[in-house]
Amino acid sequence: MTLWYKVGDITQMSVDAIVNAANSRLLGGGGVDGAIHQAAGPELLAATRKLGGCPVGQSRITPGFHLPARFVIHTVGPVWRGGNHQESALLASCYHTALDLAEEWQLQSIAFPAISTGVYGYPMAEAAKVALDTVSRYPTKYVQDVIFVLFNSEAYIIYQETARKLGIALLRCKD
Repeated sequence: MTLWYKVGDITQMSVDAIVNAANSRLLGGGGVDGAIHQAAGPELLAATRKLGGCPVGQSRITPGFHLPARFVIHTVGPVWRGGNHQESALLASCYHTALDLAEEWQLQSIAFPAISTGVYGYPMAEAAKVALDTVSRYPTKYVQDVIFVLFNSEAYIIYQETARKLGIALLRCKD
């Protein structure tokens, strides 16, 4: 498995699945969640309504509808409450359960946003450590490419530095 990173718009990624940093109701919202729902079209909301929600740390899958990605994997990250309320374990579970679904559906490429770092307030450096550590240790059979699609150059630099500190190979995505 190869890990990539870039600054960009996750809704434009031509991969097997993009990951949506969703709320537990799976009914759209702000940030990445709102952008994905808008780009995918109203069919995505209809599909997520049928799922009946999703607990924190878990993931669900729907078609991508009008997105370039074939699927959307919705995961519910933890709200940062100081770091002493299982946030790290719950965030790791988001990445793990999303990869579980990608493997179950035999997907080869998946793009992740920086889960929980927006309105949920998870510090970017801590989130990058959890994301990179969890994904790099995941034993894949089908997934070949994991792309971290970051929303600004500050996040990009944090992921780059975190990967270096952890000794994880993280390649710059050219497209």
